[in-house]
Amino acid sequence: MKRVLLVEDDPAISEPLARGLKREGYQVDVQGDGAGALAAAKRQPDLVVLDLGLPDLDGLDVARRMRADGVSVPILMLTARSDEVDLVVGLDAGADDYVSKPFRVAELLARVRALLRRGDATALQLVGRGVRLDPTARRAWKVARPGDVDDAGAPLEPGVEVPLPLSAKEYELLRVLLREVGTVVPRQVIMEEVWGSEWFGSTKTLDMHVSWLRKKLGDEVGDPQYITTVRGVGFRFERD
Repeated sequence: MKRVLLVEDDPAISEPLARGLKREGYQVDVQGDGAGALAAAKRQPDLVVLDLGLPDLDGLDVARRMRADGVSVPILMLTARSDEVDLVVGLDAGADDYVSKPFRVAELLARVRALLRRGDATALQLVGRGVRLDPTARRAWKVARPGDVDDAGAPLEPGVEVPLPLSAKEYELLRVLLREVGTVVPRQVIMEEVWGSEWFGSTKTLDMHVSWLRKKLGDEVGDPQYITTVRGVGFRFERD
Protein backbone atom coordinates (compact mmCIF):
# COMPACT_ATOMS: atom_id res chain seq x y z
CA MET A 1 0.00 0.00 0.00
CA LYS A 2 1.42 3.37 -1.05
CA ARG A 3 1.77 5.93 1.73
CA VAL A 4 0.87 9.58 1.11
CA LEU A 5 1.87 12.39 3.47
CA LEU A 6 -0.79 15.10 3.21
CA VAL A 7 0.28 18.46 4.64
CA GLU A 8 -2.70 20.84 4.83
CA ASP A 9 -3.91 22.95 7.77
CA ASP A 10 -7.46 23.58 6.50
CA PRO A 11 -9.77 20.68 7.50
CA ALA A 12 -12.24 21.71 4.78
CA ILE A 13 -9.55 20.69 2.28
CA SER A 14 -7.61 17.97 4.11
CA GLU A 15 -10.60 15.87 5.21
CA PRO A 16 -12.27 15.30 1.80
CA LEU A 17 -8.87 14.95 0.17
CA ALA A 18 -7.80 12.34 2.70
CA ARG A 19 -11.03 10.44 2.11
CA GLY A 20 -10.44 10.51 -1.65
CA LEU A 21 -6.88 9.25 -1.25
CA LYS A 22 -8.02 6.43 1.04
CA ARG A 23 -10.71 5.41 -1.46
CA GLU A 24 -7.89 5.10 -4.01
CA GLY A 25 -6.21 2.61 -1.68
CA TYR A 26 -3.51 4.86 -0.23
CA GLN A 27 -2.47 5.01 3.40
CA VAL A 28 -2.72 8.68 4.41
CA ASP A 29 -0.81 10.58 7.10
CA VAL A 30 -2.33 14.05 7.61
CA GLN A 31 -0.22 16.84 9.11
CA GLY A 32 -1.40 20.41 9.71
CA ASP A 33 1.92 22.27 9.97
CA GLY A 34 5.45 22.31 8.67
CA ALA A 35 7.08 20.91 11.79
CA GLY A 36 4.79 17.89 11.73
CA ALA A 37 5.42 17.45 8.02
CA LEU A 38 9.20 17.39 8.45
CA ALA A 39 8.92 14.82 11.23
CA ALA A 40 6.49 12.66 9.24
CA ALA A 41 8.70 12.81 6.13
CA LYS A 42 11.37 10.89 8.03
CA ARG A 43 9.00 7.90 8.00
CA GLN A 44 9.61 7.65 4.25
CA PRO A 45 6.22 8.15 2.57
CA ASP A 46 5.89 7.36 -1.14
CA LEU A 47 4.59 10.85 -1.99
CA VAL A 48 4.08 14.22 -0.27
CA VAL A 49 1.10 16.50 -0.97
CA LEU A 50 2.24 19.85 0.45
CA ASP A 51 0.24 23.04 0.96
CA LEU A 52 2.34 26.21 0.65
CA GLY A 53 0.24 28.24 3.11
CA LEU A 54 1.10 26.57 6.44
CA PRO A 55 0.68 28.27 9.84
CA ASP A 56 4.24 27.85 11.12
CA LEU A 57 6.58 27.44 8.14
CA ASP A 58 6.31 28.49 4.52
CA GLY A 59 5.67 25.45 2.35
CA LEU A 60 8.63 26.39 0.14
CA ASP A 61 10.94 26.15 3.16
CA VAL A 62 9.40 22.80 4.08
CA ALA A 63 10.08 21.46 0.57
CA ARG A 64 13.68 22.71 0.66
CA ARG A 65 14.30 21.18 4.09
CA MET A 66 12.81 17.86 3.00
CA ARG A 67 15.17 17.72 0.02
CA ALA A 68 18.10 18.78 2.22
CA ASP A 69 17.19 15.95 4.61
CA GLY A 70 17.41 13.46 1.77
CA VAL A 71 13.69 13.02 1.09
CA SER A 72 13.65 12.09 -2.61
CA VAL A 73 10.00 11.07 -3.08
CA PRO A 74 7.74 13.18 -5.34
CA ILE A 75 6.29 16.37 -3.84
CA LEU A 76 2.98 17.73 -5.14
CA MET A 77 2.31 21.34 -4.11
CA LEU A 78 -1.09 22.79 -3.29
CA THR A 79 -1.04 26.52 -3.88
CA ALA A 80 -3.34 29.52 -4.05
CA ARG A 81 -0.48 31.49 -5.63
CA SER A 82 -0.81 32.02 -9.35
CA ASP A 83 2.21 34.17 -10.14
CA GLU A 84 4.58 32.42 -12.56
CA VAL A 85 7.68 33.48 -10.64
CA ASP A 86 6.31 32.06 -7.38
CA LEU A 87 5.53 28.76 -9.09
CA VAL A 88 8.99 28.53 -10.66
CA VAL A 89 10.52 29.14 -7.23
CA GLY A 90 8.29 26.47 -5.75
CA LEU A 91 9.21 23.88 -8.35
CA ASP A 92 12.89 24.68 -8.01
CA ALA A 93 12.57 24.35 -4.22
CA GLY A 94 12.14 20.64 -4.82
CA ALA A 95 8.52 20.10 -5.81
CA ASP A 96 7.67 17.88 -8.78
CA ASP A 97 4.24 19.25 -9.71
CA TYR A 98 1.56 21.61 -8.44
CA VAL A 99 -2.22 21.98 -8.25
CA SER A 100 -3.82 25.41 -7.90
CA LYS A 101 -6.61 26.06 -5.42
CA PRO A 102 -9.49 25.64 -5.86
CA PHE A 103 -9.05 22.23 -7.45
CA ARG A 104 -11.15 19.16 -8.17
CA VAL A 105 -10.27 16.12 -6.09
CA ALA A 106 -10.36 13.97 -9.25
CA GLU A 107 -7.68 16.21 -10.85
CA LEU A 108 -5.44 15.97 -7.81
CA LEU A 109 -5.82 12.20 -7.62
CA ALA A 110 -4.79 11.95 -11.28
CA ARG A 111 -1.64 13.97 -10.51
CA VAL A 112 -0.92 11.69 -7.54
CA ARG A 113 -1.21 8.58 -9.70
CA ALA A 114 1.07 10.10 -12.37
CA LEU A 115 3.76 11.03 -9.83
CA LEU A 116 3.65 7.60 -8.20
CA ARG A 117 3.99 5.93 -11.60
CA ARG A 118 7.02 8.11 -12.26
CA GLY A 119 8.48 7.03 -8.92
CA ASP A 120 7.88 3.36 -9.78
CA ALA A 121 9.67 3.65 -13.12
CA THR A 122 12.86 1.74 -13.70
CA ALA A 123 15.81 2.86 -11.59
CA LEU A 124 18.42 2.00 -14.23
CA GLN A 125 21.18 4.56 -14.42
CA LEU A 126 21.15 6.82 -17.47
CA VAL A 127 24.41 7.68 -19.23
CA GLY A 128 25.48 9.71 -22.23
CA ARG A 129 28.59 11.61 -23.28
CA GLY A 130 30.33 11.22 -19.93
CA VAL A 131 27.23 12.24 -17.97
CA ARG A 132 25.68 9.74 -15.55
CA LEU A 133 22.36 10.01 -13.72
CA ASP A 134 21.18 7.74 -10.88
CA PRO A 135 17.34 7.92 -10.54
CA THR A 136 17.43 6.04 -7.22
CA ALA A 137 19.71 8.58 -5.58
CA ARG A 138 18.39 11.50 -7.68
CA ARG A 139 21.99 12.55 -8.35
CA ALA A 140 24.03 13.20 -11.47
CA TRP A 141 27.72 13.32 -12.37
CA LYS A 142 29.87 14.21 -15.38
CA VAL A 143 33.38 13.28 -16.44
CA ALA A 144 35.51 16.41 -16.40
CA ARG A 145 36.95 17.54 -19.72
CA PRO A 146 40.11 19.62 -20.32
CA GLY A 147 39.39 23.21 -19.33
CA ASP A 148 36.58 22.39 -16.88
CA VAL A 149 36.71 24.18 -13.52
CA ASP A 150 34.92 23.74 -10.20
CA ASP A 151 32.63 26.29 -8.50
CA ALA A 152 35.67 28.13 -7.11
CA GLY A 153 37.27 28.36 -10.54
CA ALA A 154 39.95 25.77 -9.86
CA PRO A 155 40.77 23.45 -12.78
CA LEU A 156 39.37 19.91 -12.64
CA GLU A 157 41.46 16.91 -13.53
CA PRO A 158 40.27 15.60 -16.91
CA GLY A 159 38.66 12.17 -16.72
CA VAL A 160 37.57 12.50 -13.09
CA GLU A 161 33.85 12.13 -12.40
CA VAL A 162 32.44 15.14 -10.55
CA PRO A 163 28.93 15.69 -9.13
CA LEU A 164 26.50 18.06 -10.86
CA PRO A 165 24.74 20.44 -8.43
CA LEU A 166 21.30 20.38 -10.04
CA SER A 167 17.98 21.84 -8.90
CA ALA A 168 14.94 19.54 -8.89
CA LYS A 169 13.78 20.73 -12.32
CA GLU A 170 17.26 20.66 -13.84
CA TYR A 171 17.56 17.06 -12.66
CA GLU A 172 14.20 16.11 -14.22
CA LEU A 173 15.11 17.88 -17.46
CA LEU A 174 18.41 16.01 -17.64
CA ARG A 175 16.62 12.73 -16.86
CA VAL A 176 14.22 13.15 -19.79
CA LEU A 177 16.96 14.16 -22.23
CA LEU A 178 19.32 11.35 -21.18
CA ARG A 179 16.55 8.78 -21.36
CA GLU A 180 16.11 9.70 -25.04
CA VAL A 181 19.83 10.24 -25.71
CA GLY A 182 20.54 10.86 -29.39
CA THR A 183 16.86 11.58 -30.11
CA VAL A 184 15.13 14.94 -30.38
CA VAL A 185 12.66 15.40 -27.50
CA PRO A 186 9.84 17.82 -28.46
CA ARG A 187 9.29 20.84 -26.25
CA GLN A 188 5.72 19.79 -25.45
CA VAL A 189 6.86 16.35 -24.28
CA ILE A 190 9.46 17.90 -21.98
CA MET A 191 6.98 20.42 -20.56
CA GLU A 192 4.35 17.77 -19.83
CA GLU A 193 6.77 15.35 -18.20
CA VAL A 194 8.99 17.76 -16.26
CA TRP A 195 6.43 20.38 -15.25
CA GLY A 196 3.31 18.24 -15.39
CA SER A 197 0.98 20.88 -16.81
CA GLU A 198 0.86 23.93 -19.11
CA TRP A 199 0.35 26.50 -16.38
CA PHE A 200 2.72 29.10 -17.87
CA GLY A 201 1.30 29.26 -21.39
CA SER A 202 4.78 29.40 -23.01
CA THR A 203 8.06 27.50 -23.04
CA LYS A 204 10.26 30.33 -21.75
CA THR A 205 10.69 28.47 -18.48
CA LEU A 206 12.05 25.47 -20.40
CA ASP A 207 14.54 27.66 -22.29
CA MET A 208 15.69 29.16 -19.00
CA HIS A 209 16.25 25.76 -17.40
CA VAL A 210 18.07 24.43 -20.48
CA SER A 211 20.39 27.45 -20.26
CA TRP A 212 21.11 26.77 -16.57
CA LEU A 213 21.69 23.06 -17.23
CA ARG A 214 24.07 23.83 -20.10
CA LYS A 215 26.07 26.15 -17.87
CA LYS A 216 26.45 23.45 -15.21
CA LEU A 217 27.51 20.93 -17.84
CA GLY A 218 30.06 23.40 -19.22
CA ASP A 219 28.27 23.49 -22.57
CA GLU A 220 28.51 26.29 -25.12
CA VAL A 221 25.47 27.48 -27.06
CA GLY A 222 27.56 28.18 -30.17
CA ASP A 223 29.24 24.77 -30.13
CA PRO A 224 27.17 22.43 -27.91
CA GLN A 225 28.76 19.18 -26.84
CA TYR A 226 25.86 17.95 -24.71
CA ILE A 227 22.50 19.60 -25.48
CA THR A 228 21.64 20.66 -29.01
CA THR A 229 18.68 22.90 -29.86
CA VAL A 230 16.62 21.66 -32.79
CA ARG A 231 14.76 24.80 -33.84
CA GLY A 232 11.02 24.51 -33.99
CA VAL A 233 11.07 21.05 -32.42
CA GLY A 234 12.93 20.62 -29.13
CA PHE A 235 16.26 19.48 -27.68
CA ARG A 236 18.61 16.52 -28.14
CA PHE A 237 21.23 15.16 -25.73
CA GLU A 238 24.10 14.07 -27.96
CA ARG A 239 25.47 10.55 -27.98
CA ASP A 240 29.16 9.79 -27.33
